[in-house]
Amino acid sequence: MKRVLLGFLLVAGFVAAGTSSSLVLADTVPTSTDWVSTVPTTTTTNTVAVTPASLPVITKTKATPPVPKTIQHGVKIGGVDVSGLDAAGATAAVQAVFATPLSLTVDGKPFTLSPVNMATPYIDGAVRKAKVAAAGTKIPLVVSVKGADLRAFVARLAAKVDGKPIPARLLLQSERPVLKPDVPGRVLKQGPVVTSLVHALSSGIRGPLAFTTIPVKASGTFTTSAAGTMIVVSRSKNRLYLFDGGKPVKTFPVATGQTIYPTPTGTFQIVAKRKDPWWYPPTQDAWAKGLKPVPPGPSNPLGTRWMGLSTPGIGIHGTDEPSSIGYSASHGCIRMQVTDAEWLFDRVDVGTTVVIL
Repeated sequence: MKRVLLGFLLVAGFVAAGTSSSLVLADTVPTSTDWVSTVPTTTTTNTVAVTPASLPVITKTKATPPVPKTIQHGVKIGGVDVSGLDAAGATAAVQAVFATPLSLTVDGKPFTLSPVNMATPYIDGAVRKAKVAAAGTKIPLVVSVKGADLRAFVARLAAKVDGKPIPARLLLQSERPVLKPDVPGRVLKQGPVVTSLVHALSSGIRGPLAFTTIPVKASGTFTTSAAGTMIVVSRSKNRLYLFDGGKPVKTFPVATGQTIYPTPTGTFQIVAKRKDPWWYPPTQDAWAKGLKPVPPGPSNPLGTRWMGLSTPGIGIHGTDEPSSIGYSASHGCIRMQVTDAEWLFDRVDVGTTVVIL
């Protein structure tokens, strides 16, 4: 009875203490099945309040797809297909096409231009775009043209093709004067050529580009078809040739200027005609100092006819010294036999062209 009471007191003490554990007394309670003392178990649960602010924030990051190692099908850079190439291969392909010489012609004559010397392509940026571009994308190639270098190239090109016009002229061939017709010149307009080449370099065009020069008319004094009556004088041969419409009419022996008083060369016109002229000594020339004017007559230095030219003091005339004909003996004028001067006088007019060679 005492053992039962002691056990009860122990259990009651635990209950009063508010223990929350189940306790099984095994060592102090007999194992006899005659009795079992069970003490009810009381369980206490502690609850923790959780608010949204106390929850950790979880951010979902969208995965970036990896950049493909090769370029998608149908992608082009400046017209160059770079499908299936990596960055290095695409760069090399675009560079090779860009470096292709640009061909051009001027009046059918071929020339070439090296693009790498005239422009800079920005290939790296285009390749970076191509690496992430969708299939079939066309990417422009940005090109910076070196303006000063390109204009210098076109200037050199023009120097090779430009030609100055050559007016109609008289030449002596086999002791016979030959009238050569006008030869038109040509000029390359450089501005339009520069514009076309800038467009070609920027857009990838490699030709051929065709350019033509513009003809330039000769500004000669005469032409073969409209020469009319013309006199040609050869100082070296002391000959005077009369032409009509570019065809030779008659040749005369003449006397031209001495070495110290040379007959001027060039193209002139007859500006005055005089029959039976007076001769007046040129006051500005030392050789005529002290001489007096000579009236018409056999001793007149001008003979019977005077055809003055458009250069001071020079003319075609007869002479009172027929033995001087055929030599360089005058003071600059062109002397003729009196009868020859009279014949010529009747067949030329004021304004007739006189070419002295």
